[in-house]
Amino acid sequence: MQSNKMIQENIIINSSLHEKPITADIKYIPSKDKKPLILFVHGFKGFKDWGVFNLFANEMANRGFIFMKINLSHNGTTPENLTDFEDLEAFGNNNFTIELHDLKDSIDYLYSENNIIPNDEIDYNQLNLAGHSRGGGLVILKAREDDRIKKVITLAAISDLSKRWPESFLKEWRDKGVQYIENKRTNQLMPLYVQLYDDVLENPDRLSIPNAIKEMKQPLLAFHGTKDETLPIEMAYQIKEIKPDTELIIYDNENHVFGAAHPWKENKLPQTFENILNEIERFLK
Repeated sequence: MQSNKMIQENIIINSSLHEKPITADIKYIPSKDKKPLILFVHGFKGFKDWGVFNLFANEMANRGFIFMKINLSHNGTTPENLTDFEDLEAFGNNNFTIELHDLKDSIDYLYSENNIIPNDEIDYNQLNLAGHSRGGGLVILKAREDDRIKKVITLAAISDLSKRWPESFLKEWRDKGVQYIENKRTNQLMPLYVQLYDDVLENPDRLSIPNAIKEMKQPLLAFHGTKDETLPIEMAYQIKEIKPDTELIIYDNENHVFGAAHPWKENKLPQTFENILNEIERFLK
């Protein structure tokens, strides 16, 4: 199998909810053996080609998986530019309901006649979701809704959307209708319109990650670092407390991105990501 050349397909999935496309790529090594699929979701201010994600995808493909990464439709990138935030209006109008629908459309694509993966390569009984940061919370929410998903993997996941912002921030947000979040990498001020907060208020159960953790049927593998500067380690312990059979792997002194960065200049993964790969392979196989 390893002598076969890796296939990479870049695709665009049309949304059934709005006009913004979902861009994606799929990597695998053809073998005529049905392979498990991992559908990976980036986090807030993230994108599918961030940092080490392409190396991550390549390595999972080399280990006998189909790896599919998506850009959520309103993450601010465009089909013409997959790594820069050119569409800040879309970014500002993003919300969790839209993202859940993007995930539904992406999973539906895999079951559609448009799917470019040959039937004899994909094992539909092994469709798995993985997500980083806010994407980790998103895959938990979607797993509760969709029993096509068999297992779930989170990297530094958020555990509760409702407690993310302090009251002073929320009051100012409501008064102004928008808050601007600095992207330290690009120096952009990125808008968040108050509709994002309203979406959480208007969908309290559907967007409750604690409720989803409690009700999801799938096995969960969760990774977190003790020095996570964005989402504290307590969030990982909260997930484990709600779902005691969660397989929680903690890395001492690791940050929110497990030692990675963007851009990533090396041709190998950080050591912690290598360990994460090994654990994912064991968990899924």
